Parts: sequence; C-alpha cells; structure tokens
Amino acid sequence: MKKLVLILTTVVVLTLSQNVKAQGTIVDVAVGNEDFSTLVTALKAADLVAALQGDGPFTVFAPTNAAFGKIDSKTLGSLLEAKNKKALANILTYHVVSGKLAAKDVVAALKKGNGTVELKALNGQVLTVIQKEGKIWLKDQKGNYSEITATDVIGSNGVIHVINTVVMPK
Repeated sequence: MKKLVLILTTVVVLTLSQNVKAQGTIVDVAVGNEDFSTLVTALKAADLVAALQGDGPFTVFAPTNAAFGKIDSKTLGSLLEAKNKKALANILTYHVVSGKLAAKDVVAALKKGNGTVELKALNGQVLTVIQKEGKIWLKDQKGNYSEITATDVIGSNGVIHVINTVVMPK
C-alpha cells in the first residue's frame, strides 16, 4: 500500500511539474496559439525571439492574426523582408513594455491617472493606455487606437495582453 501511495504521489508531482514547465516563456505561449502565427513569423523575421525568451519580465501587447490582417498585405509582406528588419523590429518592440503589468496593475494606473497612463515601450517611444466606453485601449504615436480584447495570458517571463490592431510608432 505504501508503494502504491508513493507511486501515485510521484506521478501527480511529475504531472504538475510538467504543467508548470509547459507554460514556457511569452514566446512559447505565442507559438502555441495559432491566433499569433503572424506575430511569431514577424518576431522571427526581426530576430526578436531570443530577446523575448530572456528573463524579462515583459508585458507584450500582442496583435492577433486579424490585427495584422488590417495592414495592407503588400506592406506587411514588405516588412517581413530582410531589408526591412530594422523597421519591423521598431514596430514589434513598440508592442513591448519592460516589467510585468497585469490587468489589475493597468486598471490601478488608469484610476491614478484619471483614465490615461503613458507607458514607455522597448523602442523608447510612448504608448498611451486609455479607458473609454468601458473598455481599455492603446493609443499609438500616430493617434490610432487598438482595443485590448483579452488580458493576463501569463508566461514564465511576463504577460501578454491581446490587441485587435497593430499599433504603430512614429
């Protein structure tokens, strides 16, 4: 009986530890979600995968495939070319903030900032988070808005918040 309890305990512990490890980095989470396949392709083209698999923590405002679909296909194709790697990296790092900002942290900052808060992206430019119409939005440097449609997708080195439009830096 003791052997059976020991074996069952070992199996349960190993299963739970595998589940914790299976979560992986924010890049692993994105790779495992087909709604982020265009984002993953772009991260690879910009050589940013290794950086976002680092220690972090990072907060990523991740555009879905549908968000990338709003960009003209010719423009998107051009951005994925090797000659435009720097421009693509600038766009992608505009979607990343240093530190782990869970949804509750963003909401608290919005309350403190009377409905707006500015975040410095990894590319050095500012993203503005705005609460309006009962929703939370990102406003980019060009004045365009992207709704945050899902929050707190947790990775081992940060958090992903899903957005419905690609935000663009200057």
